[in-house]
Amino acid sequence: MQINPGIFKAYDIRGIYPTDLNEEAAYLIGRAFVSLLGAETVIVGRDMRTSGPAMFAAVTRGITDQGADVADIGMVSTDQYYFACATLGLPGMMVTASHNPKEYSGFKMVRRMPYLLSGDEGIQDLRRLVEREAFPTPTRKGAITSYDVQEPFIARVLGLIDVAALENGGALGRPLRVIADTGNGMVGPILQAIYARLPIAFTGMYLEPDGTLPNHGLDPLQPENRAELQARVPAEGFDIGFLFDGDGDRFFAVDDRGQFISGDFLTAIMGQYMLEKVPGARVIYDVRASWAVPDMIRAKGGTPLMERVGHAFIKRRMAEEDAVFAGEVTGHYYFKDFYYADSGIIPSLLLLELLARRGVRMSDLLKELEATYFISGEINSRVDDVPARLAALAARYSDGRVERLDGISVSYPTWHFNVRGSNTEPLIRLNLESIASPAEMAARRDEVLAIIRG
Repeated sequence: MQINPGIFKAYDIRGIYPTDLNEEAAYLIGRAFVSLLGAETVIVGRDMRTSGPAMFAAVTRGITDQGADVADIGMVSTDQYYFACATLGLPGMMVTASHNPKEYSGFKMVRRMPYLLSGDEGIQDLRRLVEREAFPTPTRKGAITSYDVQEPFIARVLGLIDVAALENGGALGRPLRVIADTGNGMVGPILQAIYARLPIAFTGMYLEPDGTLPNHGLDPLQPENRAELQARVPAEGFDIGFLFDGDGDRFFAVDDRGQFISGDFLTAIMGQYMLEKVPGARVIYDVRASWAVPDMIRAKGGTPLMERVGHAFIKRRMAEEDAVFAGEVTGHYYFKDFYYADSGIIPSLLLLELLARRGVRMSDLLKELEATYFISGEINSRVDDVPARLAALAARYSDGRVERLDGISVSYPTWHFNVRGSNTEPLIRLNLESIASPAEMAARRDEVLAIIRG
């Protein structure tokens, strides 16, 4: 069939339903996945999107028609899906478009945890199989069986923290007051089941999965999707606020002032805390991150290692290095003790344990970082010719330390930046930081943006 090749992306398959990605395509993708991997059984889960039941039915029909069985784990968060793939030792397909708007559908595909199909490792091979429709003749028809992942998952994640440390808020002397917004995505049900077992005072927002998204979008990096939570935290006296993206593999936090906490700072804080648990360990971070991350990891006796952006690359690097923890500035946090996978729920538990043990406010943990590291956040610019703009930047800043691990990174003594082209759009993404002053950050940011935007 004629299929839009643009749906086969760097880390997954994703497109607008039903124009770019529909049941016919899903059926062929299911057959191609079995053919590519020689799979005998495939785990399949889905998120709450309105297209989910139809896409699930189509992809599982493709899998079973190609001769493989399906372990149906139902409507789950993506970290529950990774858990199922890891504990059952099976490949998997998650029907999700993550944080994309409600009209999207897609697939996140596991070869064997922690290795996922990516643009470099399997997704383009899958595309070629789909386009040719040249599948081996199956010898049998597969069957679908249900598998309930909830209780084993809860036991696993709660086993990663000391629940008793949360009693009466630990050093705080009262139960921690927590509010979480799951945005009608997939995290609400599992979050409630887990937090009900914790000695905390919990308030939820939009916990019911609803693919029509009646309240706000699924990406907490967009300010409008977190504005209500940010207002409620200080107004109602919560200790901390949590947000999760649509499928639950990303995590975000708001401190007691209602300030959104950057992923760089959360990586640095949680990385240090993980090094208290596993002294001297390795920690992975991505090329966009603040210098706060390597500085704080080294200060705690750990080894910081930089990696290119993307969960397929981070998971593989963690496994190679046996790293204890990894963080990306966009809210992905990965744990060795969770099969090197990313989870939204585990970092929320880790922060609760940290706050209880230290008896401090979240804002106290951020003060020194905010006074030392001045970051731009990610700024996107639409351009006509991404390679030409990147080349112009490399030429202009050739007197700095230039690295090309992922896009172009340039470092000077008091400031640095990374620029990367988008995998899917004619965009350049800029992340810049100064350790001299907010004024230098702003000046350098504007200077680099002027070159990007011509």
